[in-house]
Amino acid sequence: MVRVMATGVFDLLHPGHIHYLTEAKKLGDELIVVVARDSTAERFKHRPIVPEGQRLEMVQALKPVDRAVLGHEGSIYEILPEIRPDLIALGFDQAHDEAKILEECRKRGLPSTKVVRLPKFVGDLDGTRKIIGRVGEYYALRQKLEGVGDAEPKPKRKAA
Repeated sequence: MVRVMATGVFDLLHPGHIHYLTEAKKLGDELIVVVARDSTAERFKHRPIVPEGQRLEMVQALKPVDRAVLGHEGSIYEILPEIRPDLIALGFDQAHDEAKILEECRKRGLPSTKVVRLPKFVGDLDGTRKIIGRVGEYYALRQKLEGVGDAEPKPKRKAA
């Protein structure tokens, strides 16, 4: 039984997340996903739009995921002894240092844990930041166009 651990913020779920978790699941028998706490996400990436409890619930509902758990406040490595992964799957774009992860595993009594960096998915995937940018552009355009085409004010209704 090979236990695979994957980690992430999973703020706005998108096809890249599904690809990452599907590929991670192929590496073993059980996939446990650690969802970053709001405070951790803010420290390392950005303030999440979706609260941690909702992100956890959404990740748990994904087909490749056997179990999803919230990470710990503080050190991202504290959860390692609880999960005891045989393999840690990293997304191609995750800013983790494989050597540091292995060092932390060894410190925590996990001498045979391996780290695998998954290859980049070639396809038309928008990441969370790109999705947020597109939403921002949409609302900016919408605000800019508000009132355009209203050359004549609409007649007011007379009170009955």
